[in-house]
Amino acid sequence: MDNLKLKGTWNELKGKVKQKWGDLTDDDLTYVEGKEDELIGKLQKKTGQTREEIVSYLNSL
Repeated sequence: MDNLKLKGTWNELKGKVKQKWGDLTDDDLTYVEGKEDELIGKLQKKTGQTREEIVSYLNSL
């Protein structure tokens, strides 16, 4: 299973994530260090994409 490795600051990355998945809200993108699985779960539920697809996209930012 891939690990989520956020580069830079999450606040800067949120804008790029919102561009890709426009229906996400700030509440959906609340990231707390150590709660990566919770964030990925929210993204999976809202986007319908797999964990691997989401992690791969986030790591590419």
